[in-house]
Amino acid sequence: MTDTSRNRDATIMPIELTLLGVAVLLAAVHIFAAAHVRTKQYGIEWNMGARDAELPPPNPLVGRLQRAQANYFETFPLFAVALLAAVAAGRLGWKTELGAHLFVWARVVYLPVYAAGIPKLRTAIFGVSFVGFLLVLSALFFG
Repeated sequence: MTDTSRNRDATIMPIELTLLGVAVLLAAVHIFAAAHVRTKQYGIEWNMGARDAELPPPNPLVGRLQRAQANYFETFPLFAVALLAAVAAGRLGWKTELGAHLFVWARVVYLPVYAAGIPKLRTAIFGVSFVGFLLVLSALFFG
């Protein structure tokens, strides 16, 4: 059984969709954070140019932010589709709400922790976000 009573007023957007919006903004933060540090390393001319020239390896911060961005863009689409499917199926409830909160806020924390180079904490935070994703999937498939 799902908790549809909290969504009866069509003018109130479910918190899950608000959190999905935050997750989209976070995607933009990933893009701009990685681009900013890459431009700091390689320069404005590189950024504004064709980017055909061979470049030296990225410095550690650039590499970490690029990997964090890649990781986010691997997991975000799965989360977004699962959440939107749960919304479309009318399967909103405590699992989707908690799952969306866990995914989004863990991913907000993940970026600076990854940038700082704290590997074990980064992995634990990723685990929290994945639990959030699994909660959303659970709501989608099992209510």
